[in-house]
Amino acid sequence: MITLIYIWEIERKNIFPAVWRMATHRRALKKVPTISFFKLLGTGTGHTFTPRDANPLVWALLVTLNEDSTAENTIDENTIDENTIERFDRENVLQSWRKISVREARLTAIPLSTHGLWSKRQPFALPSNPTESSHAWDEKVLAITRARISWLKNLAFWRAVPPVIDSLRESDGLELAIGIGEAPIGLQGTLSIWRDSKSVRAFAYKSSEHRSVIERTQSERWYSEELFARFALIEVRGELPSH
Repeated sequence: MITLIYIWEIERKNIFPAVWRMATHRRALKKVPTISFFKLLGTGTGHTFTPRDANPLVWALLVTLNEDSTAENTIDENTIDENTIERFDRENVLQSWRKISVREARLTAIPLSTHGLWSKRQPFALPSNPTESSHAWDEKVLAITRARISWLKNLAFWRAVPPVIDSLRESDGLELAIGIGEAPIGLQGTLSIWRDSKSVRAFAYKSSEHRSVIERTQSERWYSEELFARFALIEVRGELPSH
């Protein structure tokens, strides 16, 4: 299974057309037979995870595509079925976004590990031997975290986030981090790109700020649903946003 993430940057005059596409493209994407999971996403700086972080000039689409070539234990660019990607790349939804965007990036990734659910589903199917694949991969890593925050816990969550974000952005090996969200409040996450798996693990397990929030998340039950997934980042095509 391939995961693709498209990130589009638009001009301010196209904010309303982008919002309209977010509202209407779900139906079209549901009809694409190769898609097993998708999310249309807004983005933000990810500094506080409050609505003021939102960036109305950058939007994203995450999709997982069904294909058989990732069934092998070894993950590299040779395991990707380019035909599957290129066929999807011609879909009308993508062409519609390109009409209003000034810049596009496409990330191609294969999951290495995943924990939790997204909209009550596990969207990322692992290779046949995920442990072996994870240990063998030592190139760039894409990490996605997302959570459905319990409504009454939003204020506590927002107060706890800034130290973790500061620690994240100071982490050795971090190349990009942006906030992602399905809604301005309550359905939020982070997309980050790292130099290698070692860098991700160092932040996840050695950052005292991150460990503290994880412990509070469990004890105070901030989330009604959460997911953390790590991917082998096979290719980045185009220009990523600067924030």
